[in-house]
Amino acid sequence: MPPAGDVTALLAESRAGDSAAADRLLSAVYDELHRLAKVHRSRSRRDATLNTTALVHEAYFKLVDGDRLPFDGRAHFFSAAARAMRQVVVDDARKRGRIKRGGGERPTSLDRVGEPAADEPATEILALDEALRTFETLDPRAARVVECRYFAGLTVEETAEALGVSPTTVKREWAAARAWLYRAMSEG
Repeated sequence: MPPAGDVTALLAESRAGDSAAADRLLSAVYDELHRLAKVHRSRSRRDATLNTTALVHEAYFKLVDGDRLPFDGRAHFFSAAARAMRQVVVDDARKRGRIKRGGGERPTSLDRVGEPAADEPATEILALDEALRTFETLDPRAARVVECRYFAGLTVEETAEALGVSPTTVKREWAAARAWLYRAMSEG
């Protein structure tokens, strides 16, 4: 990750009105955002349409509000980046699942008629997002842990820094959230 001072200083410059700070910030955090997106993409299926670079760019554009960067510091920025990556991945899954693109259905062999089709990754991502939205109402911070760990690929330590909690708290909430989400997705 870029040094905390660099990112925090660039965010402060942006808040002070420096319109070029957003461009300098992208240069400072691009490699790290790309690494996070690559971690996320390595977990997703090969038939996903969104590549790593596109995920980074789409998430960054969601983060930047004109030339201003409304973040308090590096941790706040990377926490928001996790949420933006989640939104981009879910939006992409929705696009792939729309009726005009086949509604998520795969062609099936006539030999397999009557058998349940394997779930599309888009369906799985949308189911996870729906379960996570419900979970957010029960435990908002643990839901943020899921965003950071799953959607942005942050490590336990990076997640702890982004959320301002201890690594032990992240581990505990990550385990609890995974169990709850697994149960919710299995039942639904």
